[in-house]
Amino acid sequence: MSDTEMYEALHPDPTKKGGRVTKATYDAYRDAAMQVIPNDETGIELQPLIDGIVALLPAELRESTSPGWWMMTVKLDLEARGVIERVPGKGKQRVRKKTTADG
Repeated sequence: MSDTEMYEALHPDPTKKGGRVTKATYDAYRDAAMQVIPNDETGIELQPLIDGIVALLPAELRESTSPGWWMMTVKLDLEARGVIERVPGKGKQRVRKKTTADG
């Protein structure tokens, strides 16, 4: 049995389950995502988000993980926790940091 610390990722759809993931890898992807996801109203599309995250990851993680899968897991978890939100509208999905009512 591994002593690797795990993290329970959430899903914004309450009928779906997130997953248990390695906390260190989650943290690396989350930290990169939070550097890439903008506050502005237009947000960022998913492919540029993946590209931006990958550019910030250590080479070891880029080579040993699946960036698309991890980005989606982190994105969904951050949505479920109210940290980011989808930009409303048609077209390609975009996300942005969620702003609070008091700024």
